[in-house]
Amino acid sequence: MNIARGVTRLLATPAGGRLLGAGASLLYLDALRAPLVRTADGWLRARLDHPADTHPTWRQIVRQRWLIDRAILHTVDRLIGRRLLSPHVLRVIARLWGQTLLTPADDKPMVRSFRQRYGVNPPWFLVLSPGHACNLRCAGCYADSGATCDDGAPKLDWSTLDRLISEAQDLWGVSLIAFSGGEPLMYRSEGKDLLDLVEKHANCLYLMFTNGTLIDRETAARLARLGNLTPALSVEGMREQTDARRGTGAFDRVLAAMAHLRDAGVPFGLSITVTRANCAHVLSDPFLDFFFREQGAFYAFLFQYMPIGRARDLDEMPTPDQHAAFWRRSWEVVAEKAVFLMDFWNHGPLVEGCIAAGRDRGYLHIDWNGHVMPCVFAPYAAANIREVYAHGGTLNEIWAAPFFQAIRAWQRRYGYGQESLTPEGNWLHPCPFRDHHALFREWVERFGAKPENEAAAQALLDGALCEELMLRSEERRAVTQEIWEREYLRKAQ
Repeated sequence: MNIARGVTRLLATPAGGRLLGAGASLLYLDALRAPLVRTADGWLRARLDHPADTHPTWRQIVRQRWLIDRAILHTVDRLIGRRLLSPHVLRVIARLWGQTLLTPADDKPMVRSFRQRYGVNPPWFLVLSPGHACNLRCAGCYADSGATCDDGAPKLDWSTLDRLISEAQDLWGVSLIAFSGGEPLMYRSEGKDLLDLVEKHANCLYLMFTNGTLIDRETAARLARLGNLTPALSVEGMREQTDARRGTGAFDRVLAAMAHLRDAGVPFGLSITVTRANCAHVLSDPFLDFFFREQGAFYAFLFQYMPIGRARDLDEMPTPDQHAAFWRRSWEVVAEKAVFLMDFWNHGPLVEGCIAAGRDRGYLHIDWNGHVMPCVFAPYAAANIREVYAHGGTLNEIWAAPFFQAIRAWQRRYGYGQESLTPEGNWLHPCPFRDHHALFREWVERFGAKPENEAAAQALLDGALCEELMLRSEERRAVTQEIWEREYLRKAQ
């Protein structure tokens, strides 16, 4: 055990990271990679058959985590086998992910310092929406972004973004940043763009949610040189569904972006808004085979529609029965097709519920105006980063805001960090905003959280919206509770 821990600590060092990167290059030798994949697959299958050996009280959750690991293994094998992942990018990813996953929290002085001061570990990542501008105007956009000139759209200045990433690393040990928007590739400030930020902070991993229409051959080549950013391209289905929501020609422009990324060897994924209309389609065999087998997608993030932003429509939300069917089908896909999917919110058990509000292994969201909010889909701010920086504060001050503390206290009561699963802590029903809306409104009012925009402000005044959300939440809870108790609690016992 001591030897294994010593090897792990060695691999987590910069020298070990370089060793991991060099070792990753050997995976391009097909004769070597094939037996390695077979061995790893056999090991994972054994864990799937006996998950209780690892964590006896969380049998189903542990098994599903192994399924995700197996899907990642076979996805990497497919991409390398087809030479869709460049050796340089793989070396960078192996080095950074290796250091991130292998470094024990106790080995990070900033994490130790944070835990000594606050009693818990700090957030694991940040979501930054640096600019509101977008070159599309999609129906139902959660951020209400639109086709507007970047010069006139709200945005965080580059210096603030630069400080945010430095501070997140120095105070919290953050090693992953996700960019949302607006369209991140439209961002310009102080003569720099977002990829300049990625290049400066090259010791961090990045995920970028993008509509994909601005990824040309030059941008793809630049991403390949950086090696530490993966774009998640937005689609709503095939051409008909995507163009209906995003505008005529959007689907073909996304396919062109995928071709550029494949040629450059940059791993990319999908970002899908799941609605009542497309929920069966986006997990169908033709859709998955097209994007994962033909186009070479690495992963898919599936976000079930949230009634916020432009022209919110509760009827866009999947029905409770669709929600349950989507949960079942998502695990069929992961298990049978070895496709890497993350379904928000059906995969809540994998991460022990809600990860918002600065939770340990969770995140905070900061938008183009500097508003700091618990989640991308909960547009109410506890603070403004510009104001905090103006009076000499830091991210720690924001993290400690009473609004966020109340949410984190509820997360713990709802089961996060507890040893035993309970009927009351249903992690298939984990979202404070969507699944526990009345409680979320109480927090907003009690702590004076500020609406991100006029639409969020009006939502607080809309009693009918609140009642309807609560009604649909109860209908969804009844369906998910049956799954939670049958598939998780009983199998755990």
